[in-house]
Amino acid sequence: MTDLLGEFECKLDSKFRLALPAGLKKQVPPEAQGRFVVNRGFEKHLNLFPFNEWQILCGQVESRLNLFQPKDRAFMRNFRRGASELSLDNAGRLLLPKRLLDYAGISEEVILLAYSNRIECWDAELYDSVLDIAPDEFASLAEDVMGNKPKPEKDDRRPSYRDVPFIPPDQRH
Repeated sequence: MTDLLGEFECKLDSKFRLALPAGLKKQVPPEAQGRFVVNRGFEKHLNLFPFNEWQILCGQVESRLNLFQPKDRAFMRNFRRGASELSLDNAGRLLLPKRLLDYAGISEEVILLAYSNRIECWDAELYDSVLDIAPDEFASLAEDVMGNKPKPEKDDRRPSYRDVPFIPPDQRH
């Protein structure tokens, strides 16, 4: 699984192309082959997924839905609404669909927030206003979201150095 990381300030050019920052481009898995999928976010932003991560996500979503149920179909339509496949051009740019840019209110200055398997694309002013949260509010949010949750089972978390058995130096190869 991809674990993207970083916050990047960018600008769209006059043709609505976004140059992917070098620090972010090097994190994109080779399996994506320079291909991405962009779609609407739940908030007023865009989600950009490396193509291989989009395929994994769609498989996970579709496995939980029953398309004979009206609510499931409605969710699927909205989840995929506007989803578009993009490819990096020779200059490392992505041509973002105008309709999706209008949805997110993105005109020129863009903030890319990379985490987990996605890159959120925000209008710079909207990003600053949405994430303008005082430290004590963030602490309260963290407690609400994470404070009462049970610790994950061993299989639900990423492996760590604690998962590797200790081998005394004289028994190592």
